[in-house]
Amino acid sequence: MTVDTYRPRRSVLYMPASNERALAKIGSLACDAVIIDLEDGVAPAGKVLARDRVADVLAARPERRCEMVVRINPLASEWGIDDLLAVAKAEPDGILLPKIGTPRDILEAGDLLDDNFALDTVKLWAMIETPKALLNIGAIAELGRDPASRLACFVAGTNDLVKATGISTDRRYLMPWLLQLVLAARVGGLDVIDGVANDFRDLDGFARECVEAAAMGFDGKSLIHPNQIEPANRAFAPSPEALARARAIRDAFARPENAGKSVIALDGRMVERLHLAEAEKLLAKAAIIGA
Repeated sequence: MTVDTYRPRRSVLYMPASNERALAKIGSLACDAVIIDLEDGVAPAGKVLARDRVADVLAARPERRCEMVVRINPLASEWGIDDLLAVAKAEPDGILLPKIGTPRDILEAGDLLDDNFALDTVKLWAMIETPKALLNIGAIAELGRDPASRLACFVAGTNDLVKATGISTDRRYLMPWLLQLVLAARVGGLDVIDGVANDFRDLDGFARECVEAAAMGFDGKSLIHPNQIEPANRAFAPSPEALARARAIRDAFARPENAGKSVIALDGRMVERLHLAEAEKLLAKAAIIGA
């Protein structure tokens, strides 16, 4: 993703579509994105009513302060296709597809959107929460290189991965899969969001998990409570030290004596033009989020 198309996704808050009070607060939240959930957050008996409510929320939204994404039910379920078409009609920023396993799951959703709507602004996000999705992650990520696929973002479904595989809930055992997910996302030019932290009262532990996820290369963190927004925004924003270093690199290459040079020395270290590109990208992103 280029700076021109960059959208911050440091904090991505799940909201049950059945919770009207929560939905009414979307405009006041400081998160970068919300995921309005029609899947796990809604009981079977309430899914049709919740779908209608989400369409109303999207259609009547005020100026967008954050990105608005809707997690629908799996396309293979009795609600999935109706969810997709009803939600897309209201033009969210994205539709999150759960329980995907192969590239075909993304392509089928994209075909349905293409066949029923002229607009191409609705992006697809993919939950990576099954062993099958992890085994096929490279092929799924390749779709990100084709704009026609609409694929824009991966979201780690860590709770479902733990349940499906039987591994320990200790995050150390998820690390190899999470790093694989980040690697695949970079190949496809996709954003990638870390899974949730279930104990929303432990904000210190949550903050540590955010710092860890940022160090692993994730673009942001899935949240289950508004109190988690500020720690996530802080952890996934460029640090003052990183910004100072980026400015120093930019300024050094701008000096007349360094014009045209591919490599320069700065503070006793060799710096290449690839570091300049990274610095300029970091500074541009920081300007967008106000860091």
